[in-house]
Amino acid sequence: MKRWPKSSIRTEYILPALALAAGLAALLSLCLGAAPLSPGEVLGALLGRGRGPAAAIVLYARLPRTCGCLLAGAALAVSGTVIQGVLGNPLAAPNVIGVNAGAGLATALCAALWPARAEAVPLAAFLGALGGVLLVLAIAERTGASRMTLVLAGVAVSGMFGAGTDAVLTFFPDALNGYTDFRVGGVANLSMARVGPAFWVALAAFLLALSLAGELDVLLLGEETARSLGLPARSLRLVLLALAAALAGAAVSFAGLLGFVGLIVPHMVRRLVGEDSSARLLLAAALGGAALLTACDLLARTLFAPYELPVGVVLSLLGGPFFLWLLLRQRRGGGTGHA
Repeated sequence: MKRWPKSSIRTEYILPALALAAGLAALLSLCLGAAPLSPGEVLGALLGRGRGPAAAIVLYARLPRTCGCLLAGAALAVSGTVIQGVLGNPLAAPNVIGVNAGAGLATALCAALWPARAEAVPLAAFLGALGGVLLVLAIAERTGASRMTLVLAGVAVSGMFGAGTDAVLTFFPDALNGYTDFRVGGVANLSMARVGPAFWVALAAFLLALSLAGELDVLLLGEETARSLGLPARSLRLVLLALAAALAGAAVSFAGLLGFVGLIVPHMVRRLVGEDSSARLLLAAALGGAALLTACDLLARTLFAPYELPVGVVLSLLGGPFFLWLLLRQRRGGGTGHA
């Protein structure tokens, strides 16, 4: 099983620092934009004391967007952390192994066939994400469970699911409003009503994953070691992957096919806190993912103002080179062996 390097930084400072970074990113997201607002105006709006345009901007535009960024970033980062740990593959991530694409197809189908049941979208996204990861695992095990095989199977499955989503939207062109933003990934024009159902799905999955952190620590020692200690390794792996799918599906249901958060953040936090404690690692991933996505969204809507980029574009510009670097490092380090 792949082991990442331990951190040389005192880990007790990392979680507060990441929480501070996420809080600062959220505050800046609420304050900055086409109409800059002071922290006092933002606080007044949040406490119900604000009136006029400033309060409307905060409550109906920036607050849902900021909450969506925090939730999607945390969910995707924790999903990627769990997937990489369970599979022992540093190249695995929700957008790489077909999880996001499966959730996207299920979201499109749900929106097309049951347009009035918006509350069912997170559940449909979870089922699609779970189907995607199980299909990729089945293909990889059938053809040889190497790290590169898993990635290639994920790329192929993602392509098929993407084609399925395109086909659905060909027959139901109004199923997803702003499909371009959905496909790239974005959090513009969110409402709290859209974020709410996904929040509860993501919260339940995160708490369950956190409760299984001790078992995940044992699983990271290797499947044979886990079995020797009486742990049902195969069943536990499926449960953890289902939780990762629920987290990714919840994010995709309102933020679209955001990529690379689940790839970048797990590597960052493993270098900061190590992997001696999966509970600490999952908490760090949640805070780091929330901070990263919120900061990227802030850049996407302020760098080229009055023009606004989908946050997925910024993430791709960051994540593409990072993924290539990982591929090259794995190749030099003999990364095509078995996971």
